[in-house]
Amino acid sequence: MVIRSAPRAAVGVLAALLACLLLLVSGCSGGGSGQGTAKPTHGAPSAGATNATAPDWAKGMATVPVGKLPAQARDTLRLIDARGPFPYPKDGTVFGNHERQLPKQKRGYYHEYTVRTPGSKDRGARRIVTGDSHETYYTDDHYRTFKAVLR
Repeated sequence: MVIRSAPRAAVGVLAALLACLLLLVSGCSGGGSGQGTAKPTHGAPSAGATNATAPDWAKGMATVPVGKLPAQARDTLRLIDARGPFPYPKDGTVFGNHERQLPKQKRGYYHEYTVRTPGSKDRGARRIVTGDSHETYYTDDHYRTFKAVLR
């Protein structure tokens, strides 16, 4: 029995199809999270502070891992997770986003919590703001800039 080799044109087409398949498979294996493109910057990210692996809600923003937050901010996050009790009467109240530093949402979407500032006689400038979809933001300059907290 004699086996004929495939015509050169068929071999070329087959090679091209295999190459396309390899490109498709390797292109889809880069995380597959469907995170899309970066959104406009909210707040003022510092150089190198954005995170390519950040969730969609944090794209284009400065980010901070929860472990890099001040200890008082981590304490506030623990209280938020435990649903209180909170040390300040305004903790958990609606954050209006009047400064428009966070993505626009309907009123009542965001809530704010005080982060204690050692030595301050009032609430100070530090806050954690949470969103209804479990977003977490940190500001240490009374809402002028925010960082997305990566939890």
